[in-house]
Amino acid sequence: MIDVLVEASSPDLYAEIADLLRDHSRLRPAFESFGWNSAGWNAAGVPIILLVENSALRISEALPPGVRAVLPRNVTPAEIAGAIEGVAAGLYVFHPSDVDSVPMLRPREAPVAEVAPELAEPLVEHLTPREIEVLQLLSEGLGNKEIASRLNISEHTAKFHVASIMGKLGAMSRTEAVTLGIRHGLVMI
Repeated sequence: MIDVLVEASSPDLYAEIADLLRDHSRLRPAFESFGWNSAGWNAAGVPIILLVENSALRISEALPPGVRAVLPRNVTPAEIAGAIEGVAAGLYVFHPSDVDSVPMLRPREAPVAEVAPELAEPLVEHLTPREIEVLQLLSEGLGNKEIASRLNISEHTAKFHVASIMGKLGAMSRTEAVTLGIRHGLVMI
């Protein structure tokens, strides 16, 4: 059960939001308050969800401390419940309709990692496609046993691939091998 503090500017708005919360099996209004006091709730560590008239404009401004979600007033009950669950899980939540109108929320193309030629040391020896695959799994933090399982090979073979990768890259550790793999564009992050 997630306790939700409802702070609204009027008793009518409070009643509307409290009814919405009562209809959701995992949410419950904790208590009511009329008037906005973000500083008090932020000091108490309470994440804040704003329901505002012009959410895109509000997002583009500096948000008060503690605000974890900004939604337009006309959202559906399911969207409010989803935002509360998202904030309770530690996420920041913004309405999809605001994404295009607020530059900082627009998805960007993933940057392509490029290394200046003078900074990249040449590989001691080129990796095979299978070694590159193993290196990618190393970058995900997998151990030999998990790599073997994922690639349907023996643990001994996985260990052999890891040793070969480290030798070819001149790495002293798995972490260094992954770092060098990233620098050479062999590992996608």
